Amino acid sequence: MLAGVAALLCLSTAPARAQGSVPAAETRRYAIEVAGVRVGTMTATRTPQAGGTDVVYSLVSDVQVNFLVYRLKVYYHVVNRFRNGQLMLSTVDAHTNQGDFASRAEWKGKHYDIVARQYKHEYKATETQPITFAVTNLFFGGPGANAKAYAEYFGDYFTLHPGKNGVCLARRDGREDEYRYANGQLVTIIKKNPLKNFVIRWLPES
Repeated sequence: MLAGVAALLCLSTAPARAQGSVPAAETRRYAIEVAGVRVGTMTATRTPQAGGTDVVYSLVSDVQVNFLVYRLKVYYHVVNRFRNGQLMLSTVDAHTNQGDFASRAEWKGKHYDIVARQYKHEYKATETQPITFAVTNLFFGGPGANAKAYAEYFGDYFTLHPGKNGVCLARRDGREDEYRYANGQLVTIIKKNPLKNFVIRWLPES
């Protein structure tokens, strides 16, 4: 499964902060739609931590929708902690009408221990390459030079394919999600689904 555009503040134009202060958290709020009907919300937050080396990204999704053959209910919470640009810990908690599930990736000094136990998906791996970009990062700017994004839910990667007009395709194991940007802001995600596509739209008034 799973636009009027406001100008983004950048560090070069932001007001000066008191020495030692922590930058404010950034929050992006989205509506989740199926066939034009709002069925849930998604909130992404980027929170710099005291000390300046750590940044915590969180993503919360809450969906309830009735299809012709079944009812889908999903509450999904991702927390990613980066230190000096490297992912140190990623946790995913999913609560659904099919049960409760979890994924975790943790840096152990020389490798990550990765375990994903999700609905109809189990994965366990050791990854030695540092992870520097994850799906949560896509909410706060385009992919840039990154060719892949760590897929927290699955425990592996989406490959990223930037295209024209601010569109980036994220592909994994036969599935494709479409991320659309305007002026550096993620405004729409299309999660392509065999039954109905999920469309996630930025709520600029938030």
